[in-house]
Amino acid sequence: MLTKNTQMNRDQIEMIALDQLVPADHLVRKIDAAIDFSFIYSLVQDMYSSERGRPSIDPVVLIKMAFIQYTFGIRSMRKTIEEIETNLAYRWFLGFGFYDKVPHFSTFGKNYERRFKDTDLFEQIFYRILKEAADKKLISSEHVFIDSTHVKASANKHKFVKKVVRKETKAYQARLQDEINADREAHGKKPFPPDKFGKEEYKEIKESTTDPESGYYVKDERTKQFAYSFHAAADRNGFVLGAIVTPGNIHDSSVLEPLLEKVIEKHGKPVVVAADAGYKTPAVAQYIFENDMTPALPYTRPRTKDGYFKKHEYVYDEYYDCYLCPQGQVLKYATTTKEGYRQYFSDPVQCKDCPFLSKCTQSKEHKKLIQRHVWEFYLEEADHLRHTQENKSIYARRKEFMRKRRTFTTEFKAQMVKLYESGKPRKDIISEYDLTPSALDKWIKQIQTSGSFKEKDNRSPEENELIQLRKENKRLLMENDILKQAALILGQK
Repeated sequence: MLTKNTQMNRDQIEMIALDQLVPADHLVRKIDAAIDFSFIYSLVQDMYSSERGRPSIDPVVLIKMAFIQYTFGIRSMRKTIEEIETNLAYRWFLGFGFYDKVPHFSTFGKNYERRFKDTDLFEQIFYRILKEAADKKLISSEHVFIDSTHVKASANKHKFVKKVVRKETKAYQARLQDEINADREAHGKKPFPPDKFGKEEYKEIKESTTDPESGYYVKDERTKQFAYSFHAAADRNGFVLGAIVTPGNIHDSSVLEPLLEKVIEKHGKPVVVAADAGYKTPAVAQYIFENDMTPALPYTRPRTKDGYFKKHEYVYDEYYDCYLCPQGQVLKYATTTKEGYRQYFSDPVQCKDCPFLSKCTQSKEHKKLIQRHVWEFYLEEADHLRHTQENKSIYARRKEFMRKRRTFTTEFKAQMVKLYESGKPRKDIISEYDLTPSALDKWIKQIQTSGSFKEKDNRSPEENELIQLRKENKRLLMENDILKQAALILGQK
């Protein structure tokens, strides 16, 4: 019998609680049960006046709005507010009723700019929640995985001014200076005076007129932009243990030490530190070893020009502190530079008539130079450890974690399909929520076909039949193997 819904249901008045409309397994329920956000009030108390001004928006609500935005992959606060207005689960999470007015999208921005900016509020919230995870034994700092990513700044790459700025002193500079002078004295050289290191050095940079805090990042000829670098340290379970944000033109290696110091302060010293090639420098290796940690660093390709001998083809003799070239000539120590490099030179008299001169050096004086950092030993030890099975498995975990595929909840998929069905253009959904066209099309097809996002519910009869036939074939092959073994045993008797 054909039935039709009437328009009367739209105007029907019912008694129902908002709590009844939020699914029991919804992610916001899990977050609300796991985290008590009331600790935020004590953190922001000094940022509000108890006597002057109009009543403020609940600061916990403002923070929870940010949680919704990042947890559900919403691209902007404006869009987040639009979602909150119609999404009952979000309203429930914020403590809003059916008729409570949602704050204007600019409210969060104004509070951030006028009240929360230049504070460590969000960092305090981050570490407080992380502590709760640690108290529940969900965090393991035994193995720490470090990586960084560049995020494009909202700044036109063509709008900048050139500035000459002083080079920043590296965190390890004092240790390196002591090592350099000790090395020079060991070789019979005079140590550098303090003013040799204290001399200020300058460099020219491009500073954005739109976002001066960002840095000009150059990856290749095509990728040139103002950006920020996000450096994160995570454990084996995917929990972020510490993070540092820098301008995009700051080298990765200079950030590892302060990042690890954060991790050690909050969670204790790791046993193994895994990082990518951007962090593989003598200073990083020295810091990790000297602080009783083990590095798990990748292989890096030699940067020698094609057609020339690689550095590893020149053998270092630690006892005599010299290098041997492929022809057996000795490259003797000359000096240690203020940058921390020992310099070894060949004898030009012997090199002049060497048959491999063209593969060795371009020097017009027929003199080969090899530089060895005073902390090169630590880098070599890290390379030796790279071949151990333990380090291989740990670094594989780093790649697995850092390249983890983006996943979406069932609720998020349903939201995207609902937006499409309500008339929102497909290209706008893809752009705003950073989706691939194939993913959105797949979700729409799944809902239209079966009403479910589960793969098994969206298989065709032919696919199900094929899976069943494969299972049956596997069973028959196993039975055949058993019969063959039985025949062999009986034949022996």
